[in-house]
Amino acid sequence: MPSSPVAVPAAVRRARARHWRRTLGLTAALLLAWFVVGFVVTWYARDLDFPFFGWPFSFWVAAQGGIIVFVLLLVAYARGMARNDRRLAGETGVGDEASGTAR
Repeated sequence: MPSSPVAVPAAVRRARARHWRRTLGLTAALLLAWFVVGFVVTWYARDLDFPFFGWPFSFWVAAQGGIIVFVLLLVAYARGMARNDRRLAGETGVGDEASGTAR
């Protein structure tokens, strides 16, 4: 038996739209950081030849820096999305118990 769609209040729709815009902004910012570290720095590696912790900067980024930055990007995404989801829950009045992800 097909169920009828539930009407979503306008305030909830607006909150979800803000949530989506914040999600896209966070994703775009982190992708830009990923691109800069993963491509731009390696592209200009020869121009970035200065000592950094006793090693040439280009070598340090290739060996250590890129990996560290990528892990930090993952942490930033997880924390940013958790904050964004809490903000959505506060705006809509829907807690974790309604979504099925009890803590």
